[in-house]
Amino acid sequence: MISRNARPADARGRNPRSTKFPARRAVTAVAALALFAAAACSSDDDNKDVKAAPATSAAASGASTAASSAAETSGAASSAAEPAASSAAAAPAASNDETGTVNLWLLEDATANPLMQKRIDEFNKTSKAKVKMSLYVNDAYKQKLQVSMGSANAPDIFFNWGGGNLKQFVDAGQVLDITEPLKASGAGEKFLPSVLDIAKINDKNYGVPMSGMQPMMLFYNTKLFADAGVQPPKTHAEWLTLVDTFKSRKVIPVALAGAAGWTELQYLMYFADRNGGQQPFNDISDGKPDAWKNPAIVKALEQIQEMVDRGAFGTNYAGVNYDNQGASKLLATGKAAMMVMGAWEFGGQKNDNPKFMEAKGLGWAPFPIVEGGTGDPKGVVGVPANFFSVNSASKAPKTAVDFLTKVFSEDQYVSDLVKIGQVPAVKGVDAKLKGTDNEEFTTFSYGMVADASTFTLAWDQALSPQLGTEVNKQLQRLFLKQISPEQFIAAVEKVK
Repeated sequence: MISRNARPADARGRNPRSTKFPARRAVTAVAALALFAAAACSSDDDNKDVKAAPATSAAASGASTAASSAAETSGAASSAAEPAASSAAAAPAASNDETGTVNLWLLEDATANPLMQKRIDEFNKTSKAKVKMSLYVNDAYKQKLQVSMGSANAPDIFFNWGGGNLKQFVDAGQVLDITEPLKASGAGEKFLPSVLDIAKINDKNYGVPMSGMQPMMLFYNTKLFADAGVQPPKTHAEWLTLVDTFKSRKVIPVALAGAAGWTELQYLMYFADRNGGQQPFNDISDGKPDAWKNPAIVKALEQIQEMVDRGAFGTNYAGVNYDNQGASKLLATGKAAMMVMGAWEFGGQKNDNPKFMEAKGLGWAPFPIVEGGTGDPKGVVGVPANFFSVNSASKAPKTAVDFLTKVFSEDQYVSDLVKIGQVPAVKGVDAKLKGTDNEEFTTFSYGMVADASTFTLAWDQALSPQLGTEVNKQLQRLFLKQISPEQFIAAVEKVK
């Protein structure tokens, strides 16, 4: 569910770590400032089919927000061989007499989809070719996209996570190079370079950010904390103590949607970062020998099972889903005290549990530090902005590119995202956060990233689709105590 790549010096003059393989996700925090937001994600039943949203109607409602970050991909297609410099098609010239339908594929998000439909309707008023949005739940989308790309049924514009998720299609020559249109339109100058670069492969742009940044954090039920007379944990030791506290009060300490491995990956990523900083994951991404055996990784796996043994997640977490609001509802109804999740949880709770939010029932805090760890306590992990890219085989490529360069950096769309609790990936967005209904949360999220020394992008999108899928699969077994940390490492080491 998560992903990242090579970047220029950030706003503070630092040179973030560059990347030959764009799927690597270690970036500086300031470089990621613009990323925050509710990832356009899945909802409802995991096996739910696509919903088509006509260009003249509102987007489907009732879907809950899910991690854009992407859940483990079932049956992911293997990446093509290393791309030739000429493998990607260049965007067409600007003059446009195209007609017909421009099919846009996107994940369901009851909060953000109506905003997208609104912009589509405005664009269609002056475009001969009409954009039509179709919505998918997360896993169904990933599978359908894998099968459809390269076929006559592929979309013209498709949602993706950048990094390794996008690179596989670029390598296959299925994505349009939009470097020149971004430059000619001026749209490229409006986005934070570090965010735009997440969809840059071989120094060419293949995507436009269409959401905000999604740092992962600890959410908690403020009433349960007040009733217990406790504060959010600042350290791992304090967190374990809170686990005991809430267990004694017959409350699940930490809600976990264990039916999907990506929700469990958050713990591995954060523990590894707290234990040893970014370098352990950088080594894994670089394919260095024995990188998975780094003590920071081994300890992170042990810390996960320590929490399982402590009863942190209750006893039925393996059957709890995220797409159907299972974990979120546990938090909102007071059956669970805490939950680790991306910033999209805020928008999901506003949409699905408005009374809980109106009562200021949701609190948030950084992921606890680990005593004795060498990672920066202000390090952040999460998901960067999601992206839209154009299929190189589109029958209306000019319209598709025009849609990307006109819509997602315009003031109205940026303002609309801020209103639903997102921080778009555009320059100067911090000024727009002041005075909004969600100011407390958006400024916290923005500050969390602004103050961070590093932003490590989610591993299952940073790594190859095959390895990301295997990591999530083995994590589910680790959380169930079916395998040991050593067996987990042995399993993932077999996949490149």
